[in-house]
Amino acid sequence: MNTDIHRLLDEAFQGIEMTPDAQDLKEEVRANLVARTDELEAAGIAPTEAARRAIAELGDVRALLDATTDAAPRPHADGYAALQQRHRVRPKPGFVVRAVVWSIAAVIGITLGILGAAGVWPIPLGAQIGAFGFAATALGLLVGDSLSQETTTNHPMPQNRAAGYFLATLLGAYGLGFVALVAFGSMPVWGVVFAALGVIASIILFAFLGASQTNRHKAWTRQAHTSEPPNRFEREPETAARFGIYSAVIWLVTFAVIAVLVFTVGWWWAPVAFVGGFAVMMLVLARMLFSPEKKS
Repeated sequence: MNTDIHRLLDEAFQGIEMTPDAQDLKEEVRANLVARTDELEAAGIAPTEAARRAIAELGDVRALLDATTDAAPRPHADGYAALQQRHRVRPKPGFVVRAVVWSIAAVIGITLGILGAAGVWPIPLGAQIGAFGFAATALGLLVGDSLSQETTTNHPMPQNRAAGYFLATLLGAYGLGFVALVAFGSMPVWGVVFAALGVIASIILFAFLGASQTNRHKAWTRQAHTSEPPNRFEREPETAARFGIYSAVIWLVTFAVIAVLVFTVGWWWAPVAFVGGFAVMMLVLARMLFSPEKKS
């Protein structure tokens, strides 16, 4: 067991009068921190660093104690809604401002790109591509920034993994931007290759991130949902990993088929290959989720 977490927790509670409420909070926090350090260590972080990071995520102990003391009614008596109120995490002001800025930037980029592609506002093709790239970057920042924030029920996602979701969103949105340019006739039909490349790369990356995602739920949330059946991918991580590999192969083959169709029979057949790849992936997903359970 990681002993650093108990020492750091004692230091965090120094100077606080140990009333019954404070003692209850300390023991509840201890259980949450132990669970969190276990998750971090499982992700490959050293025990000492995992303990320090878990304590840092905890925040101000006095603020937690004040919230616990002021909370009414008692969460254990009133169920999940009261637990949510007790553990509520308010969005950071800086994140709220950034989310508004990213959203406005995405709307502006999409609007300019569509107006240019439709010929309503005559701007060069390079400027249209730049507008969609601007919008895609803003959407990626919105997704990555949101995932890296702590919520009431989830711990914040590590920066590197949040950056992965940022990249997947950027690729997908940029690919759809090329779809719009080709659809409006602003770009030649060979532009669908760039669209397919972005969208398929995004799907592959999302599949990998989803299959390798660890549980971010806080200990109190997991306790509150102990009666609910876990997801198949959570029970069998190897099944989730296998689905990620299958998805990557499916979309690589789909992209190859799209490229062949575009340069042989025409770009209008590319959506057929895309739909086929998506259908195969859904069938594989259904097979993975609902196949007979492994016998232990």
